[in-house]
Amino acid sequence: MTDFAAIDFETANSERTSVCAVGVVIVRDNTISGKLYSLIKPEPNYYNYWCRRVHGLGPEDTDTAPVFPDVWRQIRPLITGLPLVAHNKAFDETCLRAVMRCYGIDWPDLVFYCTLQASRRAMPELPDHRLDTVAAAIGHPMSNHHNALADAEAAAHIAIELM
Repeated sequence: MTDFAAIDFETANSERTSVCAVGVVIVRDNTISGKLYSLIKPEPNYYNYWCRRVHGLGPEDTDTAPVFPDVWRQIRPLITGLPLVAHNKAFDETCLRAVMRCYGIDWPDLVFYCTLQASRRAMPELPDHRLDTVAAAIGHPMSNHHNALADAEAAAHIAIELM
C-alpha cells in the first residue's frame, strides 16, 4: 500500500458524533503529499473533563468552527479512491460512521486499515502500542500528541514503515 489517507479524530465527549477536530494526511507513493486540519463544532456541543484533558480543546476553540458536513466537503475529494489508515481504526471509523449518520450523509465505499493492529504484529517487543510509543520506535517522535493532525501524520509514518 503506497497510496492512502491517514485520518484522526478528537471528540468533545463520549459520544462518537462529537468530533471536534480532524486531521487528514494524504500519502502518494509512500510520500506525504497533502494535509488537512480542521476544528469542528461538535454534536452534541459540550465537552467533558476527560476529553478536554486529553486534547486541550474546548468550546472556546470550536463554537465558531464549521459543522461536520462543511468539513466533510473538504475531506471527501482528498480521500476519494484511497484506503484510510488510523491508529486504532475502531475509534476513528466509528466516529466517522456516527457523525455521518448523525448528519444524514451516505457512507461512501471506504476501506480502513489499522496501524495499531499492524504495530502489534510487527513490533511485539514494544512495552505498549500507543501511537506515541510506536511513532518513537520507527523514528518519528511526537511533540504534539492528541492534536488530530499530528496524530494522523504519525499514523501515516507508521503505515509507510509497517504496511
